[in-house]
Amino acid sequence: MKKVMRKLCSPVLGMFESGEGEFDYKPSHRTILIVLGLLCFLLASVSLVMSLMTGEAAGVIPIMVFFLMGLVCEIVGLLGSDRAVARIWKRS
Repeated sequence: MKKVMRKLCSPVLGMFESGEGEFDYKPSHRTILIVLGLLCFLLASVSLVMSLMTGEAAGVIPIMVFFLMGLVCEIVGLLGSDRAVARIWKRS
């Protein structure tokens, strides 16, 4: 299943897994990235609820920003290599 998901998400993972040389990776970086993704999903959900309650269409912008940021964090955190996690933190 992980291979199928990695293949499906290869455009996102390819941006972060490319490169050569040394990189600084710690397992805590992956954990923090997954938690950050969950927090972004939470913010997107809160923004969606608030937009629906107020009826304002301007709420689409924060919903999309936080949702996409959370999606990228979760993809890299759950499916990415150690190099991808280090690159998303700019530690390579």
